Amino acid sequence: MSKYDVDMGRRSANHVPLSPLSFLQRTASVYPERCAIRYGKKEWTWAETHVRCRALADALRRRGVEKNDTVAVLCHNTPPAVEVSFGVPMAGAVLNMINTRLDAEIVAFILDHGEARFFLVDQSFAEVATTALEIAEASPTVVFIEDDVLEPIESFGEITYEELIAEGDSSAEWTRP
Repeated sequence: MSKYDVDMGRRSANHVPLSPLSFLQRTASVYPERCAIRYGKKEWTWAETHVRCRALADALRRRGVEKNDTVAVLCHNTPPAVEVSFGVPMAGAVLNMINTRLDAEIVAFILDHGEARFFLVDQSFAEVATTALEIAEASPTVVFIEDDVLEPIESFGEITYEELIAEGDSSAEWTRP
């Protein structure tokens, strides 16, 4: 028997799955007013980020996302990238962050292979995403991520990212891994 096993019965203090979701929850409670995200001229605190992630998780569940469903995301390292990194797993779904340097054929393959239920697309990748969706057999719900730092373009998809977040309840319970 290892010395590390002596007097170390399993309990919540030493035997619980580690998850970034609990890190977000703890940071939001310990440092709620500290800056979590700075992008362009905007800033979000940890408390605000936590609220938005929980709202995203609830909105995805309300729209039918279930445990182990895939949510594909094609976006730069912007605030939505941070939010989906927490919000999608909070919904119990699998996050599939797609490399932004891939072409439409590979993106289509990834959407099909991952059986994406949702596809969140940054406006920078509208052309690649549109072509990928034409090629792919999968027909995920498309969410358009607007970027205030860039020149606006015409929205595409079924809903914008901000509209999706607005559909969610930030006080709803979320799924732990």
